[in-house]
Amino acid sequence: MRTFTSLCLSLMLAATARAAPVDYPAAPRGEVVDDYHGAKVADPYRGLEDLDSPATRAWVEAQNRLTFGFLESLPQRAYFRDRLTALWNYPRVGIPRKEGGRYFFSRNTGLQNQSVYFVQESLPAAPRVLIDPNALAKDGTIALTATRPSWDGKWLAYGTAAAGSDWNEFRIRSVDTADDSGDLVRWVKYSDLAWTRDNAGFFYSRYPAPSKEEGTGKTFSDLANHRLYYHRRGTTQAEDRLIHEVPEQPKWFVNATVSEDGRYLVIAIERGTDTENLLRYVDLGDPRAPKLDRPVVPLVTEWDADCNFIGNDGPVFYVLTDLDAPRKRVVAIDTRLPARSSWKTIVPQSDDVIESVDIVGGRLVVRTMHDASSRLRVYAKDGRSLGEIALPGIGTVSALSGREDENEFFYTFTSFAVPRTNYRHDVATNRGEVFQAPKVAFNPADYETWQIFYASRDGTRVPMFITSRKGLALDGKAPAVLYGYGGFDVSLTPWFSVAMLSWLEAGGILAVPNLRGGGEYGRAWHEAGMKERKQNVFDDFIAAAEWLFANHYTSPAKLVLSGVSNGGLLVGAVMNQRPDLGRVAWPGVGVMDMLRFHKFTIGHAWTSDYGSSDDPAGFKTLLAYSPLHTVRRGASYPAVLVTTADHDDRVHPGHSFKYAAAMQAAVAKDLTNHPVLIRIETRAGHGAGKPMTKVIEEAADKLAFAAHFVGMRPDADAVGTRRE
Repeated sequence: MRTFTSLCLSLMLAATARAAPVDYPAAPRGEVVDDYHGAKVADPYRGLEDLDSPATRAWVEAQNRLTFGFLESLPQRAYFRDRLTALWNYPRVGIPRKEGGRYFFSRNTGLQNQSVYFVQESLPAAPRVLIDPNALAKDGTIALTATRPSWDGKWLAYGTAAAGSDWNEFRIRSVDTADDSGDLVRWVKYSDLAWTRDNAGFFYSRYPAPSKEEGTGKTFSDLANHRLYYHRRGTTQAEDRLIHEVPEQPKWFVNATVSEDGRYLVIAIERGTDTENLLRYVDLGDPRAPKLDRPVVPLVTEWDADCNFIGNDGPVFYVLTDLDAPRKRVVAIDTRLPARSSWKTIVPQSDDVIESVDIVGGRLVVRTMHDASSRLRVYAKDGRSLGEIALPGIGTVSALSGREDENEFFYTFTSFAVPRTNYRHDVATNRGEVFQAPKVAFNPADYETWQIFYASRDGTRVPMFITSRKGLALDGKAPAVLYGYGGFDVSLTPWFSVAMLSWLEAGGILAVPNLRGGGEYGRAWHEAGMKERKQNVFDDFIAAAEWLFANHYTSPAKLVLSGVSNGGLLVGAVMNQRPDLGRVAWPGVGVMDMLRFHKFTIGHAWTSDYGSSDDPAGFKTLLAYSPLHTVRRGASYPAVLVTTADHDDRVHPGHSFKYAAAMQAAVAKDLTNHPVLIRIETRAGHGAGKPMTKVIEEAADKLAFAAHFVGMRPDADAVGTRRE
């Protein structure tokens, strides 16, 4: 518990900060005006897109001084920082992967900045460290990304990323000695990693190395020419063999996997985030001596369906597709008779959406989604149902790991009050058990999750999960976080968040609606929130808030609007349309300039969901809701804390920079009731690989900011007691 003296000091600082008027740091302004199909649109803060200019750096430093000065004055900040540190201090184990008789997995003792990668010779044996990324950077900002053991379990191909970047470097490490081989592969981004069956090398995807003119600017430029290569262990990257590219389509993505029997290289071609792709393959011949010079053979040649390779029986491929099945089905494609009329349905479409399929022990383990909650079912390869695997309750199977030649597999289950727990299961006996269960310093039985359905503006039935402590009084006085996403076929199924757990402990509510634009009900649900139908997503989010108000869970004075990335766009757009909807807003790493998003990093891939301002109709749609362009001068906005990172190379930081500058110019300049602050993390990216120290600090800042404005006064002595 804080001492009385420190509490008084914090209150004094907070009072000083709130009472003093504030001038937001002046943003560099220009006279840029763009012509979109005859419409003139000003872009006065274009200079903030240049992340390394002296003016932008000075603005970032000034904004952080203001923001952190305010956050440090909040008495709730110390409470949340201490409580988050205590809650996060528990061992976490990643799902095991078995290769060559060895088990590979990650583990974090609790507060390590990065999880450590281990190998275990057998389950009774003691694990040993294979890679400790914490030793790679003093500040913990080098993260382990892709990991793939060779088929014989003797080598590990692994990726690292620095400062939250999406750029990876791949290396190879001996599992026996834990020493690197000296292999180095650079300029890797959005890549799978697949060993040939002879364990001599792996396939990967990358972009061309930048020219001298591009320099480090390639990090944020519009990327092109994604290509598939093969790297042979013990050679230089200059010797890597180009396997496949589509030079006439420089914006497409090329990735590949190797069938478990080692016979086939299966190549997926994607145009972006669209849920349609092509499939091609290479018959590598004898897996013990694969031939890389064999032709690439087209298999799926039309852009009209999502087709994902599952596995094979010789020349017969098992594929998960939504062709003629918007909630997906499993088909068998004989590569000798590839015409669609010859495809054979193995697992038909049902009322539930099929999310993924794995072949384990000669059986199909099918993960489905029923009203945004996971189910696991087992089928024979001829389509016979072999039963369902019982799960602990409402939640998510977030990972599954197994092999076709073994009956054993592992899966991870989680929910809003259930930390990620690993289970071990035998498909032959349909018996399973908890394999690794984390122990967090809270009692899950004190919390409950339930699901409701509400009507959106147009009458569409939308599900929403609600989690709180048991015994919640429906008097409208509880603070609530409303978290949404609504895009890119992403499904918001239940997940465990330490940050949200501390919010729940303090008497808050977490509400997660499954907005259109996601994948919760298949292709139709996704398409209902795309392009010219994007307003449906915002309407669903607004209707979720209004349902919470009408049913006395919370009130506008107690509501926090939350979302990241596409969800940051959601929060920004909804705030401009309904500034009265909530008291606090957390737009995180958001896509805020909808007219220029496709000009940076991987933004061109998002046009499948958003459309493009290059198209006259698309321009009108995007301009109507673009958060940057719909800021309302003089509106009474919620208290806003924008979060981003100074070198996010997925959603360009310029989005948040320009949006924050526009908001600050439009609102009254005081911190008392309706501040607009931006928290800019350094040596960080879009979120992946962020060190635990940074994760805790950012979560504490956001929670303290929200708690201050919704009137939440958490007390360390009250933790573990029920809210009356």
